Amino acid sequence: MKTMVALPLVALIAIPVALYALSDSKTEAKAPSEIAAEAPAGDWEDIPASDLLVMETAEGGQAIIQLAPEFAPVHVDNIRKIAAARWWDGTSINRVQDNYVVQWGDATEKKTLPIGVVAEPPEEYTRGTKGLEIEWLGWPDPYAKKTGFAKGGWPVGSDGKAVWLTHCYGMVGVGRNLAPDTGSGAELYAVIGHAPRHLDRNIATVGRVIAGIEFLASRPRGTAALGFYDKPGERIAIGSLKPMSAMEPGAQSAWQVLSGKSFAAYREARANRRDPFFNVPAGGADVCNIPVPVRRKPV
Repeated sequence: MKTMVALPLVALIAIPVALYALSDSKTEAKAPSEIAAEAPAGDWEDIPASDLLVMETAEGGQAIIQLAPEFAPVHVDNIRKIAAARWWDGTSINRVQDNYVVQWGDATEKKTLPIGVVAEPPEEYTRGTKGLEIEWLGWPDPYAKKTGFAKGGWPVGSDGKAVWLTHCYGMVGVGRNLAPDTGSGAELYAVIGHAPRHLDRNIATVGRVIAGIEFLASRPRGTAALGFYDKPGERIAIGSLKPMSAMEPGAQSAWQVLSGKSFAAYREARANRRDPFFNVPAGGADVCNIPVPVRRKPV
């Protein structure tokens, strides 16, 4: 015969109260998107207009690229000069490899680079930590000793001595041949799939697509080796790729990236989802699974 255990009245009352409190806490937890949407104006950091490029395809699609001069200054300087010279106008998207990258440039590889472009830049695959403000994540990473975000929301990895931009979705890198070639910056690619982190420290990463990635990622996949388009007619013509400042005044736009306490709360929410749909918080997040919120600056 089972023994009946008498619980104190306070325990009987406390149990449902505790369950209610847990349920109520879960209901009140905000999703990452809500944190970004409710962030105060002071937690949105302006992106320098001088770091913005605008790519427009011949049929009208537009993508906006933010450059990262702090990480690859010579390559970025090359890219600024190439864009200012309108060198990319009339070139094409030549490669779209599924779950990997979309790549563009001069398919003939015969077009002369603008004056002042350094044809063989130094290896700008990593840089020192001095001068960088970095907020480190506290979770293990298979590709780096530690990962985090540099000022401006740039995802980075580090071995404790050097720092590098990580190949997250939307990041932009420089196409190159075998070493010692480092790529001039005339041929660029954007990541459109699961983060190919094995490329970290092997290629100059020079920026990210902050708007319009869908116009790149949704292209038909190339059928030749490595996703290149097999026939010239398959290539997607680039109408223009120029600095934001070269756009007509009415077409220029200003952009901001989430920062401060709101970005810290956003990172924590990405790592530990406690909003109503989720039952088990993950306890951590890959640096590339914390996409940095970017918005068009309110007028």
